[in-house]
Amino acid sequence: MNVYSAGWGSVYGRDYTFSGNVGDKKWIMLLARSAVKLPLNGQMLSFPQNTAILFDEKSSAQFGADDEILVCDWLCFDTEGDSEFIESLSLEPGKPVRFSDWEFISQLIRNIQEEFYSLNSRRIKMMENLLKTLLIKLSDAGMPGDNSTQAIDPHYTSLAELREKIYRNPQMKWNVDTMAAYVNMSRSYFQHLYREVFGVSCMTDVISGKIEKAKEILSETSCTVSQVSAMCGYDNEEHFMRQFKKLVGMTPTAYRKKN
Repeated sequence: MNVYSAGWGSVYGRDYTFSGNVGDKKWIMLLARSAVKLPLNGQMLSFPQNTAILFDEKSSAQFGADDEILVCDWLCFDTEGDSEFIESLSLEPGKPVRFSDWEFISQLIRNIQEEFYSLNSRRIKMMENLLKTLLIKLSDAGMPGDNSTQAIDPHYTSLAELREKIYRNPQMKWNVDTMAAYVNMSRSYFQHLYREVFGVSCMTDVISGKIEKAKEILSETSCTVSQVSAMCGYDNEEHFMRQFKKLVGMTPTAYRKKN
């Protein structure tokens, strides 16, 4: 998935109305922090603050202020390369949904916007992870009465923070017990919720974070493979090389030559 633009705390006047096809395989996600006018069943209707809506590539996106001003957070993105993930969700483009925990949704969009404008070499991966969390949350909002969703909701923020820390600090000695303690959960409950929320195991993310960092160092520095291994938290150079080749399809040396 790719993020094309993002806005957090955007403010528009009472006469503002957006209308147009998303097109070009792009999607728009809007979180209104004030009263908003949105389309439903062919009419533009008023909805209260903290209402969100998703417009997919087939939608005609429409929204506008329903008060003196419209305050909103928004994203424009595509789903290229993640069709299987999108199909696994219960997303309903064009259907307004209301969030009780809108602060979390707003913070996710803010984090995506910060990554969008950052110089972080792993900004694309970070935005993808945050966007997936956002879409999972949006999918859950469309399934009222789902007990598993209710059980996960209180932990979204802490799990998202942990995942971000994992990717930002691949040199740390992450293990299941350390991660479970970080979010104050039992080992088994943590592993279950992590996979439920992100679709992968916590250790898969740990390894992915290390390999992404290794690719960055190999591309941008002249550090030896042994040094790269240590900088990514590996105690054993051979173990690092095996994991790198398994995930990237080539050795670290071959990757450096290619890039």
